Amino acid sequence: MSLRERLASPDDKRHGVNGPPGLAAAAYQELKKSMHQTILDRIDLERLKRLTPEQFKHELALLVQRIIEEERIVLNQHERHSLVLDIQHEMLGFGPLEPLLADPGVSDILVNTCAQVYVERAGRLELTDVTFNDNAHLMKIIEKIVSRVGRRVDESSPMVDARLPDGSRVNAIIPPLAIDGPILSIRRFAVTPLTVQNLLDYRSLTPPMMEVLKALGQAKVNILISGGTGSGKTTMLNVLSGFIPAAERIVTIEDAAELQMRQPHVVRLETRPPNIEGKGEVNQRSLVRNALRMRPDRIILGEVRGPEALDMLQAMNTGHEGSLATIHSNTPRDALSRLENMVGMTGLNLTPRATRQQICSAITVVMQVSRLTDGTRKLVSLQEITGMEGDVIAMHEIFRYEQKGVDANGKVLGRFSATGVRPRFADRLRMFGVPVADTAFDPDKIYE
Repeated sequence: MSLRERLASPDDKRHGVNGPPGLAAAAYQELKKSMHQTILDRIDLERLKRLTPEQFKHELALLVQRIIEEERIVLNQHERHSLVLDIQHEMLGFGPLEPLLADPGVSDILVNTCAQVYVERAGRLELTDVTFNDNAHLMKIIEKIVSRVGRRVDESSPMVDARLPDGSRVNAIIPPLAIDGPILSIRRFAVTPLTVQNLLDYRSLTPPMMEVLKALGQAKVNILISGGTGSGKTTMLNVLSGFIPAAERIVTIEDAAELQMRQPHVVRLETRPPNIEGKGEVNQRSLVRNALRMRPDRIILGEVRGPEALDMLQAMNTGHEGSLATIHSNTPRDALSRLENMVGMTGLNLTPRATRQQICSAITVVMQVSRLTDGTRKLVSLQEITGMEGDVIAMHEIFRYEQKGVDANGKVLGRFSATGVRPRFADRLRMFGVPVADTAFDPDKIYE
């Protein structure tokens, strides 16, 4: 059957992002699929490898136009342009996901099999019109994504973490673990990372809080950032890392590289999963140990999630001050409990008190970031570890965000304030030449 005959399908006039106006949605998908296969049959792949992306796009547009004319397919100019663009996305990009990846307002893309794609905009989920031809089409896109970073996904390894060229985090899980079909989750990162001013404009924190964070970064204070999934931990880590002086050597360690450092002297390390034979795995703990031999001024751990917690604490206690890390937790106190549990995963027979002493001497500040019900993200608590009281780690809160309620539009109402406690690290800030005025800790200053 020719392309022209394939296009002459039922008179379905549904419109959406999967087809240009004037074409039936199902017919357009069939046309695009057939056109794609025809092009693959005709092109010289070896020749295309020598072309630049722009040259390839030009050659592809000419070939699509030629096929349309040969098959006598009736398309207007807009429909031809849409078809050429979609074919380019299939061959050079990530198919139906390309328009979503190009939308700066989309922060998360959630693909629930070939038939359903959700996105997050402004902290809220919404269903899109984007679909894939079938689950096999979705699998091809997933394989294209993970293969670019040396990962694989198949029945023997049905879960994978990867990243896009722009640093966005990708997770995929496929059958037999995903019952209904392949599932793809993309946590997008802005091409231009959020700045200090952005966080102030979004009211994620206050000027006094930002002044303190800047001083903490410059004074080499060890900080642990705690929060739930999607709460903004990595964004906050990026902002904090921006306060590190340019002269320092920074080593970053991540499962999937996503930090966007702006300093000139940055070494980025990334874990490696086992190969198909179950060998060759390099975990975060190995990378932390190796980083200690690389003469780092700062070690930044994307997320603490296992035995590497002990090596991180030891690094913070042995001259690598100013190190940063994130951890999944609901409160600062829970973060320390999770850290203690992770140290226990090493198999060493450390007593609970010894573990807590390690944590107490290594970490000075614990920050809690949260995503509220209206989608906004805020620094809801900044606490200082002050020492041990018996067998318990003592902490006191320096800044807090108190939620008061929700207005008629669902917007969260609350206020930022200092607790009035003058932190012990204030003396360290002064020693490093970055003192913070006592007025920053004035509890009478309220920020709505």
